[in-house]
Amino acid sequence: MLNNSRILVFIPMYNCAPQIPRVIKQLTHPDVAKFVDGVVCIDNRSTDQTSAAAAEGLASLHQISHRTLLRNNDNYGLGGSHKVAIEFGRKHGYDFLIVLHGDDQGSIIDLLPYLEDGSYLNEDFLMGARFMKGSRLEGYSLLRTMANKAFNFIFSVISRRRLYDLGSGLNLFRLSSFDDDFQHRFAADLTFNYYLILTVAARPFRLRFFPLTWREDDQVSNAKLSRMGFQILNLLGQRVKSLSAFEKGEHRAIVRDAYPSTVVGFWEGDQTSSAVAADPI
Repeated sequence: MLNNSRILVFIPMYNCAPQIPRVIKQLTHPDVAKFVDGVVCIDNRSTDQTSAAAAEGLASLHQISHRTLLRNNDNYGLGGSHKVAIEFGRKHGYDFLIVLHGDDQGSIIDLLPYLEDGSYLNEDFLMGARFMKGSRLEGYSLLRTMANKAFNFIFSVISRRRLYDLGSGLNLFRLSSFDDDFQHRFAADLTFNYYLILTVAARPFRLRFFPLTWREDDQVSNAKLSRMGFQILNLLGQRVKSLSAFEKGEHRAIVRDAYPSTVVGFWEGDQTSSAVAADPI
């Protein structure tokens, strides 16, 4: 690392065995690796060979000292995996969390300018924006683009703050921002990021967006536009009705005291074999 802050890269995974080796390979780039202190891949109960593919990639990722592979003890959803990663990062003394989705739609290279000039240190939330000027979309359908832009506009009006994206797969969070665990009550499914951006925009956090390249080729989306649309309208209604109730309310379908996960493998330094543990985190 080039300063005293410690950065953890979190890779959420679900049935992305073909893509996860490419995502982990992004971290071998020397200009990226010098900023990263640790990597945690979190498998949300994949039914394919995602975990095995991630273990192979992490075992050979010698450019980064600490690499951990976790498997959620239940299917928590994408938001649940975020909660696991936030707790893991705080527990192990990291200052920032980079979220890089395991389906290889985004590139961590897009964060490099902000890591290199140190401007990320001035932000609490540095969010990738697919629909911001300077971004490039590759293989992204016109329907999905228009739907996302429409919701970006609605969220911006409600938040009274320009929001360029409601949740891409490349973001950087200051972990101390979650000290009051406000994220714990957010829905644990794909709508987690919508709850997050609405709450962040309503609080005095330092929020900045940045353009990125976003591509779709062999990925399989878990989002259904019609279902997601109704869920988004519902949470927007809650936000409009009462900001205080929205921030303090319980939004989870399944209320959990904790989101335990199990260590599948741990690699440190130049080790090429995993130290397997059966104890939950």
